[in-house]
Amino acid sequence: MRRLYAWLAGAAGGLAAYRALKGGRSRPEPSAEPGLDPRADELRARLAEARDGDEPPVDDDPLDPDARRRLVHEQARATLEEMGGE
Repeated sequence: MRRLYAWLAGAAGGLAAYRALKGGRSRPEPSAEPGLDPRADELRARLAEARDGDEPPVDDDPLDPDARRRLVHEQARATLEEMGGE
């Protein structure tokens, strides 16, 4: 009978040690309503402001790589001039 109690106590101790090392059930609780994060509205507003900023001019033919390349180089040169580069 003592051996049975020893085995049961050892098994219970092993299970407790396993759970302690594993971390138990410490998963974060999901919020009740996932769509109601208070930071979401702030982020949406910031993204809308960023989209409304300086938009580069768009060519009539977006598939023309030479025109797109010239546009990108012109924008880069203008940015370098603003920064004081050569």
